Amino acid sequence: MPRIVTADEEVVPHSFHLLHNTAGVRPVLVTNHEEGHLFLARPILGPLLFDNLDSDARDHCACERTFLSWLRLSIFMAIVAVAIVLSFHLKREPTAIERRMALPLGLVFWLLALSCLVLGFANYIRTVTRYSRRQALVQSGWKTQAVSTVVAAAIIATCILFLVTSSEQSR
Repeated sequence: MPRIVTADEEVVPHSFHLLHNTAGVRPVLVTNHEEGHLFLARPILGPLLFDNLDSDARDHCACERTFLSWLRLSIFMAIVAVAIVLSFHLKREPTAIERRMALPLGLVFWLLALSCLVLGFANYIRTVTRYSRRQALVQSGWKTQAVSTVVAAAIIATCILFLVTSSEQSR
């Protein structure tokens, strides 16, 4: 039995441009994608093609910006973790207590960086999957709030710890 070809599928083979799609793979049509998981659809590295009916393009770009914000936070936390583990100082040598605190504190920041990355990627996948099913959603959930609270608490606690160690050293 011949397959019915939609208007979108007729445009897809002719919509490639080397600048937009350097690998030359066929896009995945996201409209009402129900068979299997959206990110595992063939071709795996194919671009996702959304219908722009209401505000889909705006919402999808906002979802990507949110993921990139989580990625940026994760990179900053990883850089801070490496700087803490290396006991990075410009003017003086680190004290014994700073060297003793460096590894555990650096590991905490490294784990927070990984959790930010995983949470951002999971939110992105869940949001794009819901966009494909045309479901309304709210981005923030209890996981996002919990990770944000732990990250903020770790940053504030580390700042207080650095202030206490620097005030003890200046005595």
